[in-house]
Amino acid sequence: MDDQNKNLIFATVLSFIVIMVWFVLFPPPEPVPPAPTEVATTADGNALVPPGEATIGTGAAPEATAEAPRLDIDTPRLQGSISLLGGRIDDLSLKTYRETLDPSSPIVRLLSPVGQPNAYYALYGWAPGGSLAFEDVPGANTPWTIADGATLAPDQPVTLRWDNGKGLIFTRQIAVDDRYMFTVTESVQNTTDAEVRLAPYGIVARHGEPQGLQNFFVLHEGVVGRADGELTEIGYDDTTELPRIDREAALAEVVEATTDGWIGFTDKYWMTTLIPQQGQPFTSVTKYVPGAAIYQTETRQPVMAVAPGATASSESRLFAGAKEWEAIRSYQNEGGIAGFIDSIDWGWFFFLTKPIFALLHWLNLQIGNMGLAIIALTLVLKAIVFPLSYKSYVSMARMKELQPEMEALKERAGDDKQMMQREMMKLYKEKKVNPAAGCLPILIQIPIFFSLYKVIFVTLELRHAPFFGWLNDLSAPDASSLYNLFGLLPWGTPEPGSILALIFIGVLPILLGISMWLQQKLNPAPTDPAQAMIFAWMPWVFMFMLGSFASGLVVYWIANNIITFTQQYAIMRSHGHRPDIFGNIKSGFKKKPVVATAANDPKPPVKKTPAKK
Repeated sequence: MDDQNKNLIFATVLSFIVIMVWFVLFPPPEPVPPAPTEVATTADGNALVPPGEATIGTGAAPEATAEAPRLDIDTPRLQGSISLLGGRIDDLSLKTYRETLDPSSPIVRLLSPVGQPNAYYALYGWAPGGSLAFEDVPGANTPWTIADGATLAPDQPVTLRWDNGKGLIFTRQIAVDDRYMFTVTESVQNTTDAEVRLAPYGIVARHGEPQGLQNFFVLHEGVVGRADGELTEIGYDDTTELPRIDREAALAEVVEATTDGWIGFTDKYWMTTLIPQQGQPFTSVTKYVPGAAIYQTETRQPVMAVAPGATASSESRLFAGAKEWEAIRSYQNEGGIAGFIDSIDWGWFFFLTKPIFALLHWLNLQIGNMGLAIIALTLVLKAIVFPLSYKSYVSMARMKELQPEMEALKERAGDDKQMMQREMMKLYKEKKVNPAAGCLPILIQIPIFFSLYKVIFVTLELRHAPFFGWLNDLSAPDASSLYNLFGLLPWGTPEPGSILALIFIGVLPILLGISMWLQQKLNPAPTDPAQAMIFAWMPWVFMFMLGSFASGLVVYWIANNIITFTQQYAIMRSHGHRPDIFGNIKSGFKKKPVVATAANDPKPPVKKTPAKK
């Protein structure tokens, strides 16, 4: 077997093995039913001890939380309410996103109060220092009153007030923009005749693991944060293995930041993140309370000394919403939140996934259809790698020119493999052919394929993005199926993730198999029957393997195969070959009297002996 076929087989089999191992060990997550599950909660659940200063608590009885008065939130993208018990932002839904494609399905709920399944909320307060006691400062159970405003909306902030009855008056102003950012300004007025010491803090807490946790290695879900330029990602399982705090039963990781940072919880598409004032030191905390199964992130500001008659303030922000690339990038570039775009899980190949998604997003804005944008992205990527691909296709065309000479060489060498290798290298050198160039396009496609898979799987912009016809969600597998003859038979399709769904694939995977088969027809078939059989089965194996992948990824691969086929066909024609996709390749070079082999014919050429006169 010549080196060209060896390299091509090696590259193809390598990519096949990589995808097969990925598919078997880490299959796409099964769909999660929308019904929530109950999570155990406690009345006093979550005690927190800032080192050296005070004790903070987030506990509140579910009955008290349910009965507490509320303040409405109403923005173009958010709706919900704030509990005046503790001033918690604990009821928040996303107006522009629904749980399923059904237009009548519920909108996505992000935050829920204590007492409801999967309680998830943000809480602000002050930690007492010096001579102050816990009851002297606002915390989880403080009964705030409304000082100003009726409904929290863009350009309509609200102000809460609490008087501790001992000379300290606390106010909290909450503002929200037209997307997903809250601004919380905490103030304390000291009317006593003594200096007081206290420190503001923010908390995001979740009771139990979130409903619908996917546990898929390509996706990070859990704590995400940044401190002094360093990104941190901690999964829920890893949170339960944090060091134990000496003075309490909780487990925690404490990081001191000096210049910038933020911390919170990220889901696949949604996120809740605490953002203290940038450019100032703060303490970032990741915490887990085993008994109550509460996960918690905190930002603790430095202790403030408030003189008699003085007022001190602290401003921080809270992102609570959808991980929209444009919004998050705007908060980073225009809002001064350093590294905020990295809250989206770009993965190890971030140097590829970031520019690939930026280009895909721009193309989608220009075209208005994400499926067509993926095809346009494929064209751009193929144009970028075309110089390498061109060399590869030229090399393959020249290899075809050498097929008759290679077959003659094999006959002369017989079983002498050393002679065969020596003469092949000599022939390659004389004809200036690089047999390794043929595998370059396949090797280049592997990182691009994985990067695009990451982009399609984790970015919100692909969620529920339609293409045409039945392809109404490019982040999900093809919904059509051979099981009901693509809707002609009167029964539904198999459940996604089931064995039947893996066998009875849809239209896109079938088109993928055909496109791979067509592309394969332009390559010389191995002379060894076993290798030829592997090549013959490869397109159909890939067809079933990728049947359950996101349809956007399959659209990319089909487009890539068609473009590759077109490029290779045109280049071969320009070098004197007229490829026939059904296997016959007619040489345009009439100088050699030897008959060329068919592209997929493993048999050597038949020598014709001239008739004797």
